[in-house]
Amino acid sequence: MNILDEIKTRVLLCDGAWGTLLQQKGLQPGECPELWNLTRRDDVLDIARSYIEAGADIIETNSFGGSRIKLSQYGLDDKASLINETAATISREAAGPDRHVAGSIGPTGKILMTGDVTADELYEAFSEQAIALEKGGADIIIIETMSDAEEAAIAVKAAKENTRCTVIATMTFNPAPDGTYYTIMGVTPADMIRILREAGADIIGSNCGNGTEVLTGVARAIREADREVPLIIQPNAGVPQLIDGKTIFPESPEIMSSFVPELVSIGVNIIGGCCGTTPEHIKAIARKLGG
Repeated sequence: MNILDEIKTRVLLCDGAWGTLLQQKGLQPGECPELWNLTRRDDVLDIARSYIEAGADIIETNSFGGSRIKLSQYGLDDKASLINETAATISREAAGPDRHVAGSIGPTGKILMTGDVTADELYEAFSEQAIALEKGGADIIIIETMSDAEEAAIAVKAAKENTRCTVIATMTFNPAPDGTYYTIMGVTPADMIRILREAGADIIGSNCGNGTEVLTGVARAIREADREVPLIIQPNAGVPQLIDGKTIFPESPEIMSSFVPELVSIGVNIIGGCCGTTPEHIKAIARKLGG
């Protein structure tokens, strides 16, 4: 079933963090996570399968930094299509025919307003990535962790105009002292809705940056601005803390899943996790959603 039809009847569950689990498997600082699709395929497949077993309806791909612009930092820009197609193939193998695969596209790290990159260059890079993800088996493209609405809109247009995939787009917000929310580029939830819906996004929302309590507030702000737009929320397992030289995410599966009834009452259509979340967090959320 098309995901847009599915969310009319029930709340769907997306997977959790990928970077966290890659690090647990030995990913080193400065190493390219996306290269593991080619060099450590079994480890990537194991992560995808762990989220399927936890109950996720939607599995993302190990392609967050897979644009040729981002991969050029590792001298891998000429392998962008191969890396992304393989990422989707791995997740599709884990998902089978009955679960959704969301091809992950993250920001390039380049800033349009300073001239680091042009709109055409972004469009070409995002198009290449989206096409390869669909070819590998993705039925969704998820453009995530964006702070610049213009870059996000270009990514949405690239995916909509070059694939048949449903397009999800999420941005990362922080709370202001007055109770409002902004990205680091000054984008509000209302701005996001207007710009990304105009670009063609089918589902919008927020991910990363903060824990579940803050993103519950973001979800409420989005719903206050638009009662109808399909909504996805993917919080971190709390704000990371450095303890004894290790990064610790303080939200347990029980704490994170305790917000599920409130998120559902707000009208969130898809719930998942971002940094620090594990299959145990997703399993706990699945239980709250009813299995």
